[in-house]
Amino acid sequence: MAPTLAHGDRLLCHYGARVRAGSVVVAQHPLRQDLLVVKRAVERRATGWWLLSDNSAVESDSRDYGPVPDALILGRVLLRFTPKPAWLAPPPWCRAALRAMPYGMARRFGDFRRA
Repeated sequence: MAPTLAHGDRLLCHYGARVRAGSVVVAQHPLRQDLLVVKRAVERRATGWWLLSDNSAVESDSRDYGPVPDALILGRVLLRFTPKPAWLAPPPWCRAALRAMPYGMARRFGDFRRA
């Protein structure tokens, strides 16, 4: 998931959360279900979610194993809290609060103001 995430980043996930296109999700690998993967949900298909890595050079995603069934999607990643905190998918109620914060403080959590 580079450049969005790096190996060793600690994430806060909302297990069982509704997945939307563009969300970063935690899922069980369809071919090795003992392995958890973090990918971006790109598109909902009849057989599941099409998951892609943000790094296009990595091919261990839906281009390799096809759509991931809903039962294997565990939850949505909300934020990375180490090494550098950043919101990956803030809840809608939080976006308005971040827009109202001073710019420097909002930038620490991810700036959602339009340029």
